[in-house]
Amino acid sequence: MNTGGGGFFGPIDQRKDNNIKAVINDDEVKKLLKRYKKIKKYMKSPLYEVRVMDGNEDVVSKLVDEDNG
Repeated sequence: MNTGGGGFFGPIDQRKDNNIKAVINDDEVKKLLKRYKKIKKYMKSPLYEVRVMDGNEDVVSKLVDEDNG
């Protein structure tokens, strides 16, 4: 049975033994890792700490709000 796919994952193939094989797009993984590393570097910076204290930090707080729904 072939279901869904596209975007981050390619076609997903689920067999009768309930094992799932997913094809992951390497370019999407690279973009995601690059974005993650930039955000982590920003979070370690003194600028981030100052913005958090002032209440003006938007980058990480938007991501947290997006994740919480």
